[in-house]
Amino acid sequence: MNAERLLAGFLQYVQMDTTANEAAESYPSSTGQRDLGALLVRQLDELGLADAHQDEHGLVWATIPATVAGDVPVVAFNAHLDTSPETSGANVKPQVIRNYGGADIVLPGDPQQVIRVAENPALQALRGATLITADGTTLLGSDDKAGVAVIMETAAHLMEHPGIRHGPIRVLFTCDEEIGRGVKHVDLDKLGSSVCYTLDGSGAGEIDVETFSADLAIVTVRGVNIHPSIAKGRMVNAVRAMSEFVARLPRDRLSPETTDQRDGFIHPYHVAGGVGHAAVKLILRDFDTARLAEHADLLRASARQVEGLFPGVKIDVEVTRQYRNMGEGLSREPRAVEYAELAHRRLGRTAKRTIVRGGTDGALLTEKGLPTPNLSTGQHNPHSRLEWACLDEMVQAAEVLVELVQVWAEHFPIRNSGSVPVRSAR
Repeated sequence: MNAERLLAGFLQYVQMDTTANEAAESYPSSTGQRDLGALLVRQLDELGLADAHQDEHGLVWATIPATVAGDVPVVAFNAHLDTSPETSGANVKPQVIRNYGGADIVLPGDPQQVIRVAENPALQALRGATLITADGTTLLGSDDKAGVAVIMETAAHLMEHPGIRHGPIRVLFTCDEEIGRGVKHVDLDKLGSSVCYTLDGSGAGEIDVETFSADLAIVTVRGVNIHPSIAKGRMVNAVRAMSEFVARLPRDRLSPETTDQRDGFIHPYHVAGGVGHAAVKLILRDFDTARLAEHADLLRASARQVEGLFPGVKIDVEVTRQYRNMGEGLSREPRAVEYAELAHRRLGRTAKRTIVRGGTDGALLTEKGLPTPNLSTGQHNPHSRLEWACLDEMVQAAEVLVELVQVWAEHFPIRNSGSVPVRSAR
């Protein structure tokens, strides 16, 4: 694996602003995503992937041709081009730290931003490694440009080593994953794969096998606005009613600040409005899908209570399905995870099955019928100015992918569960 080439690609990608924009109606929601996709197509062309192209939606597609013939399944690798809108992704100034010594890392663009070892225990095992950070004024963008760089290096390595035995490999780069639109325009028939792996995970040696199930709730409060000079007995203040509604949400439970592991939550993350009309957006999350309905019922009960406290106020609660726990679909195709574990073992590593207190494109793809666990890519502290990545872990991720496609080629078909269609080389 060419670590320096992987690093060069990663540094190039993170310096392109691909911030997703939830307010935009276009797909992709920002022009930078389309620009990065066009760059990747050129680079894939240079590697010799003849079918590399960017479609009308900005998605990038390519195929690494098989080096074996016969009934070999098609494996897909996916990463997303966008970065989170929670922290600026413009004018990223990456810093490369060679031979990391083990101390806290003060970021040069804002010395108040410090990546502390006490808050990042993963650093303790990375003395001597190569780390990459931003300068403290932006995020780094390793979520998910580390995944993009890992897939690109894997493609380069496989094209340079045709003696490695594997079936057809599909490469798919999607847009707007951070705002829940990542697979909106993915055509599974075009992808034509039996299994897919998202490269969007933290650290090294982890296989994400479960995600939250997720819904979005929009609570709309309608009041009555009138000039405050004549408001007595006539004004109904939606802002006050909305504030009461938010204040009634649980604080010692069911909130991101008070939960971990498999606990779900209700999270208000955006408020807007005025006296006559106000709204709050909330995300509902739980590993137990059935509990999402309970969270929604809690919101509706609170809405009725607040209506009673503010006569004249009308509160509507609209809940929209987002994605479902990836584990529900992966259980129907256990080889997706088993073979990833085997790939780690063949490299002398032990993989850990983990859960994601969030979602991935893999959750949506799995729900659509394509089993898609999520793999590590060396990213840490996503969506933050304290984000950092480890080159050594990115290299390990690429090594896992190279081993993984060999496992699929060698072990298939040893059994066929019948849970998914087998799409093989033609």
